[in-house]
Order: sequence, then structure tokens, then C-alpha cells
Amino acid sequence: MPERHRRALLVASLLCAVLPALTLGQNPAPPKKLPAGPPAPQSTHYPIFILAFGNDPNWSLRIGLKGPERMDRPGYPPIALEPVEVTHEAAADSWTYHAKDSATGAAVAVHLTRESCTDAANDTLTPAPPPSGKYSFRASLDHAQIGSLKGCARIAAELFPKINNQPDQEEEDDAKKKPPAPTITNFKAPVAVAYMNSAGSVVLTRGVAKKIVAPSGTELALSHNGKKLLYTRSDSNTGSDRTIVLYDFDSGKSLDLLHGQVRQAFWSPDDSRIAFLKAQDRSWQVWVFPAANPESSVSFSPQPVNALHGWIDNHTLLATDTLNAYWLSEETLPQAVALKDIYGPSFQIMESDTIRVHPVNSDLLLVSASFATQLPGHDKDVGVLISSLFLYEVRSKRRVVLAPPDQWAQHGEWSRDGLQVFFSGTDTLHRSVVYRIFWDGTSVQRALLGSNYVVGQ
Repeated sequence: MPERHRRALLVASLLCAVLPALTLGQNPAPPKKLPAGPPAPQSTHYPIFILAFGNDPNWSLRIGLKGPERMDRPGYPPIALEPVEVTHEAAADSWTYHAKDSATGAAVAVHLTRESCTDAANDTLTPAPPPSGKYSFRASLDHAQIGSLKGCARIAAELFPKINNQPDQEEEDDAKKKPPAPTITNFKAPVAVAYMNSAGSVVLTRGVAKKIVAPSGTELALSHNGKKLLYTRSDSNTGSDRTIVLYDFDSGKSLDLLHGQVRQAFWSPDDSRIAFLKAQDRSWQVWVFPAANPESSVSFSPQPVNALHGWIDNHTLLATDTLNAYWLSEETLPQAVALKDIYGPSFQIMESDTIRVHPVNSDLLLVSASFATQLPGHDKDVGVLISSLFLYEVRSKRRVVLAPPDQWAQHGEWSRDGLQVFFSGTDTLHRSVVYRIFWDGTSVQRALLGSNYVVGQ
């Protein structure tokens, strides 16, 4: 057989071995099509870390990978936000971020438009803010309770978080074991406080020095320099007579200031005057006197009230009756807000409740009250309502429960920096304990055994 015939026969044999058999005149089968998958996602989110700022009033907002994360306003706790959805208007080159207030559930919408903006005078989150006109977005924020706010936004690439998509298992386990990092870091611990110890005695401490003021007493009020303490002493087990007493830390001496049907004394912000409740015409009314001259006390307001809650400024006091909270002033007519608006449906109004005005922001109230109904998980205390704390913003009517749901909390008091709240509770041994919590509801810590804690300095 010629050589070329042998080569042709070999090629034919190889083709038969590797190709599927085909019938005469049949075309090859078309290739199988893969199942169609979903279309490639088109992101509507601007994929970078963004900071938004506004003035009059000042506010700031942080937008992260998933959307709005946190809103800040001077004088108020930060608001945690839960991102919902994002829409992108390509024609207008704008984005609308929808979210909700994590504490109240109120709807929040943030609108960004790519447009040069100069209204960002309060950019306090950046060590070296960009010059005017370098903010590349115009921003608006709508909060269902707080209202509409305007401002500017910028890309904050320098703050963009580092992301590790595949952390080691050991790193994940270590992260779970670590307690959450504190959200408030610039707070100042009190250096002068007063409280009632486990034996019921009144205690005053300044730094490391501690003194027993009296074997008993209630309604403690410490001066702003932390050196003088007011308290109420009951003079009868059956009668209503009481004495307002002044204790001086430096001398260690006590002085009876007022005697009779008197109670609830408070220092003015400059410590120059003392306000108190006095029974007058079969009702309680607010009276005041110079701190050095209790004999010259005069009526501050004829408004009948049940409780006094302290000074708002040097000319205004906050008091309540069973229906209203009153802003009593020497300069203007009294202003009233219905307690049912402050308490809402979740809390019940009681005469023993306390309201404390934030030391920097008079719009923010700290209220100690009991829930109106029994909470789940407390069935063993049938008939006993849980006392708790909540924050209330008078203008926006925003209400946020501060204490953990399983924590009994009474007699809430602000620290002087306004970043901490101290309150009376109980521990697992049913002992009276003072706790501290940050004003954003984080980092509850035990402070000491005792109750009725007040802060001076």
C-alpha cells in the first residue's frame, strides 16, 4: 500500500476514536445553553463613606456602606439609624437614602444631590475641614419627629473603614468574647457626690474624702462646687413637719435652715439661691431665698404643684402637679406641658416621679417613672410595675427609653457634663445599688452600694 494511503487511513482511525458517531447527513447537536441567571445588580448606593453637616440648628450624619448609620446633634445623644433602601436618580445625579430611627422607629430620609455646597460651618468631625465650596453634595434630612434639616455633604475617604471579608476564625471568636467598645469616651467622672448608704445614712464624698453627714435624710441636693449639701430631715413619724438642713463639707457642721411643712430644696445654677416647696393655702407652692439668708424667703410662684424638679436657669424652675409640667419663671408667664404628652402611653404618672433637665440643653428631660403595664419576663412580680428611665425632647416630642428593659431604675440624675446618668437600682441580692449609664443607653456599670445619688462637681 502506498505511503500516502497508510497516512490517510491512520487519520481516519483517529477521528473515529475521538469524535462521536454521526449518521449520514446529520448535523452536529447544538451546544447546551446554561440556565439564565439574574441580571447583574446595579448599585444605587454611592459606594464610599460620606459625612453630611448642617447649620441652624447644627447636625451631622454618617452614611456608611449600607446607608445612614448615625445622626448627631449638639446637646442630644446620638441617634442610631437603620438603613432601609436607596434610590438613585441618574438624570439628577442624586441619591435618596431611607432609614428609620432605631430607638423610636420614626422614618428618616436623606437626600444627596451632586452640587457644590458652602453651608457646612459645623464640620467638627474632620481635623482639617475642606475649604468653603469643596463640599460636593447638597444634603437634606427629614426626620418624622425632629423635622427637616438642610446642609452639605462630602466624601470622607480618609475615614473609610478597613474591611476584611474573610477574617480568621480565631479573630472572630476573640471579637465575640470582647465587650463592646464604649461609645462615649470624653466623659468626666464626678468628683463630689452625695448618696444614701445601705444603712440609710447620708454620705458626702469629695475625691477620696468621705463623710457621714447624718444618720438619715432624704431629698439630697449638692451645690455645684460640691461643698454644701441640702437634705430634708423628717421631725416626726406621724406629723408632716420637716426641716431643710445645710451641711458644710469643710467645717463638717450642719445648720437647720427651715422648719415646718417644707421639702425638696434645690440650689440655683450659680448656688446663690435655694428653691423649695412650702405648704401654703392647703397646697404646695415654690418659694426661694438667698443661700445665706433663709429668713428672707419669698414666694416664687402662686401656682399649686405637687413636686419640684430643680432649676432650668437662674430665673426658671421646673415643677409638676398631677396633670402638667410647669416652667415657672421670674421673667415670663408660666408655661405648661401636659404630662400625658411627656409620658406617652407606656408610662404612668405618679407624684414620686422625678424629672431632671439636662445641664446643657434645657430641651432634654430625664424622667424617672414606672411603666404603665407589666413587662414580659416579670411575671413573678405580679402587681409590681417596673420603674425605668426615659429621655424626652420637649420640642420634637421624641421619647427614648434609657434603662435596659430588665433593669429596675429610679431617681435618675445627670452628671455635670451631661454625658452620664446615675440611677438607683437593685442587684441580684436585692441590695440598693447606684448604676451609671451613658446618655445613649450604653455601658451600664455598677457605681456603689446605696441609693438617691446626686452629683455636685
